[in-house]
Amino acid sequence: MRKLIYWVHESLDGHIDGPNGEFDWPVMGPELSAYAIGMNDRVDTFLYGRVVWEMMSAFWPHAESMSDHEHDLKFAPIWRETPKIVFSRTLEKADWNARVISDNIAEEVAALKQQPGKDLLLNGGSKLAGALTEFGLIDEYQIFVHPVVLGGGKRLFLQSKERLNMQLIESRTFDSRTVLLRYQRAQ
Repeated sequence: MRKLIYWVHESLDGHIDGPNGEFDWPVMGPELSAYAIGMNDRVDTFLYGRVVWEMMSAFWPHAESMSDHEHDLKFAPIWRETPKIVFSRTLEKADWNARVISDNIAEEVAALKQQPGKDLLLNGGSKLAGALTEFGLIDEYQIFVHPVVLGGGKRLFLQSKERLNMQLIESRTFDSRTVLLRYQRAQ
């Protein structure tokens, strides 16, 4: 069975974006970039909620004309080619090799996990991640903690209905600044 991996950048004070929704603070140094590019050997589908989808689809299709950062130049073609699923009640369609799912999120994700293929990667978005966590569908959490205090913004974990015990399966430092905390649900 395929795993669902939640990949998210977090500030030291527990936020995934700034007070005004800004996402200009994660730094993709060479080591973190290599790890991120390498994840594409493990996954074959990206999952997004609407808000993160709108941010990603505004940048990655044209990244080469907007940035000269080495990571952006390497990841842009991967992003364009990888199949994507957007979960939204308001979007009717999504371009760039994406399809929209608007209902029965738990059933749809459970069915995706049963299909043959590589793992699934959920990017960002605390709302969708929170719902999928409540349904017990996220198998692994990859939380990248960056050395910045944002002072506000969306929390990594929205208010949960139940306690969630986690088991650390790996911790790792990238570029002497960003720390990966890899968790799975405690058994």
